[in-house]
Parts: sequence; C-alpha cells; structure tokens
Amino acid sequence: MNFQESIQVCFKKYADFTGRATRPEYWWFVLFLVIGSLVTTGISEFLGGIFAVATLVPSLAAGARRLHDTNRTGWWQLIGLIPMVGWIVLIVLLAQPGQSSTSNATA
Repeated sequence: MNFQESIQVCFKKYADFTGRATRPEYWWFVLFLVIGSLVTTGISEFLGGIFAVATLVPSLAAGARRLHDTNRTGWWQLIGLIPMVGWIVLIVLLAQPGQSSTSNATA
C-alpha cells in the first residue's frame, strides 16, 4: 500500500472502528497527519487547529484498526494518556507486526 492509497482508505473509513489496518496503511496515514499538521500550523495556528479537529476521528479509527490487527482492542489507545511513558508503549504496540486474520476472528 502506498502513501495515496493509505490516505484514501483512512478517509473512506472515516469513523469505522472495526476491521484491521496494516502497518503501511497506518504509518503512511500518520506521516500524512504529521506533514499536514506542520504545513497548516506553519500557515496559521487556527488552520492547524481546524486540521487537527478534522482528522481526529479518522486518526482514532485508524489506530483502533491497527490495534485490532495486532489482536488488541482499540481501547489500548488510552494508554497514550499516561504521562511520560504512555505514548512510548502505544508506539510499540502500533509498530508490532499484524496477526493472521484467521487467528482471531473477533477483532
């Protein structure tokens, strides 16, 4: 999956918290979010805030689908709220390889 495809998939599944997202799909979308945030904030802080609000739901949905691919529930995203180490643990969980879809059909 390339950069454009991953962005299209993540926006097509804007609020879809079910299913799975591969590592490339998720990390290309994160790269888009970082670049988009830097560019829009560089233009105007107000525009950067609008971009952040507009992409909040798809980023949470993509994160939940990515965690489902590692056989975890999307609620694991809340671990990122733990000060200092939460975001590190979350990145490790999101970076793990995906599991076979036949090994856990409930995710």
